[in-house]
Amino acid sequence: KTHPTADEIYGMVRRKLPRISLGTVYRNLEVLSERGAVRKLEFVGSQKRFDGNLEHHYHVRCTDCGRVDDVAMEPEHKLNEAVDGKSDYRIIGHRLEFIGLCPGCNGQ
Repeated sequence: KTHPTADEIYGMVRRKLPRISLGTVYRNLEVLSERGAVRKLEFVGSQKRFDGNLEHHYHVRCTDCGRVDDVAMEPEHKLNEAVDGKSDYRIIGHRLEFIGLCPGCNGQ
């Protein structure tokens, strides 16, 4: 359910493997992403995050602290059909990111 950055993963792994390098973590995350074992989340203006949930789902990102959480709703598959034909692209899918303030930044 978490969406850690490579730096956060490095910090966790380093507790068990103190000699591991940050570069090794980055390279392995890229390999896992290419093989489809994790999903790389790339949000504009923030560090890449990684998601172990490979099911199609949406995310919400805090614009203050950068926290990312899953949104508990079914993906809207009709969006692909709605966009198809509105450009010269062949639509193969979509990614949807909601933005807002997390409970910690919103003072809740």
